[in-house]
Amino acid sequence: MAARMKMNSLISQNLSVVIRPAQYRDLDGIERLTNESFAALTPQGESDGMKQMQWLRRWYGLLKFLSWFPNPLKYRFFAYVAEQGRVLRGMVQVSPFNRTRSTWRVDQVLLERGCDRLGIGSQLLRHCFESILEARTWILEVNINDTDALALYRRNGFQRLAEITYWDIMPELLADLAQSEPDLPNLLPVSNADAQLLYQLDTASMPPLVRQVFDRQTCDFKTGLFEGLADAVKQWLNKTEVVSGYVFEPQRKAAIGYFQIKLDRQGKEPHVATLTIHPAYTWLYPELLSQLARIAQDFPQQSLRLASADYLPEGEEYLEQIGASRIEHTLIMSRSVWHKVRESKFVSLEGIQLPEVLQGLQPARKPIPGGMSWGQQGKRSLPDRRLHNNVKNNTSKDSVAFFRNHGSVEASGQVESDVDQEQPRG
Repeated sequence: MAARMKMNSLISQNLSVVIRPAQYRDLDGIERLTNESFAALTPQGESDGMKQMQWLRRWYGLLKFLSWFPNPLKYRFFAYVAEQGRVLRGMVQVSPFNRTRSTWRVDQVLLERGCDRLGIGSQLLRHCFESILEARTWILEVNINDTDALALYRRNGFQRLAEITYWDIMPELLADLAQSEPDLPNLLPVSNADAQLLYQLDTASMPPLVRQVFDRQTCDFKTGLFEGLADAVKQWLNKTEVVSGYVFEPQRKAAIGYFQIKLDRQGKEPHVATLTIHPAYTWLYPELLSQLARIAQDFPQQSLRLASADYLPEGEEYLEQIGASRIEHTLIMSRSVWHKVRESKFVSLEGIQLPEVLQGLQPARKPIPGGMSWGQQGKRSLPDRRLHNNVKNNTSKDSVAFFRNHGSVEASGQVESDVDQEQPRG
């Protein structure tokens, strides 16, 4: 019996891993991998995984149909699986991060326990890098305590970009914040006409490296007709409501603050907010948070969750000051596609002798400043045979400089001095 189990393990190890797009028959394997993931170790992560699988089983047919033609939901579930001997070993799910699809995001990587997780995970990631040619940059977000995931991503070229902290504001604290009247005289609703202002605010609120990786454009802050209808249907199904606004500075004609809050009308899930404030107007943090708290008072009492980045320390300081609770600390990592140049093929320079390679490019005579001749058409120098002999005699000593004379390339250097020496006497 032990010999048979050992033989089966050896056979499974010798089978090659096949990377292919995910299909409907893979949902059972994906659910098994979801239950074994790191997020399933916490009650909240297990609940989120079960909801995600229920949603995927319900809408998989529609998502598969929508993936055949361009639409906002084309990449809603875009995944590859690793199969070895008809057994699902892993899955990677990716999606575009911006409208131009120059930056892609690794949404999640699920790997089976007991297998070569680094090897199979690397194969899944590299298959995405090689298959999605329009992606110039890849980003992901990982919990700082997930050491296995950090090892996998660092092995495949991902580097630290920024740190994100997630906060939870309890309902009692929200009620206290809602008592103060926010000083926001120029608070306006968001529309597609304000996309340029929101793009400028997003650009000013992050460092150059993060801005280059995210590569957002004005179109990323606009909502199309089909996308707006999809959001409306999603809000109706999930019993949620989205409220957004921005603060306009009339003197500079710029947006200096933006918020968006997703409210749960049933009172089962926490409210989720997004907050972006210009670094020169950090006094807006208490004002906008008071505005968010006043909006949340019209809905069932739930906590408010929002995120802050390490490159905006004023926001983190204010959240700590009011007593918000830290619930998660994550790391945003990025990878450029130029890593493929070094990963595709290793070239050793030990066997390359540069003098031998550049021997044919070395000039034969040493150039002399001012040795270039721009004579007129009727003025000639020595015959070609005599000039060739002079160059041949000095090849081993000096280099050769080339110049263009009447459409032909000739050699020039110390030829004039040689000509003076070989002129007949008298």
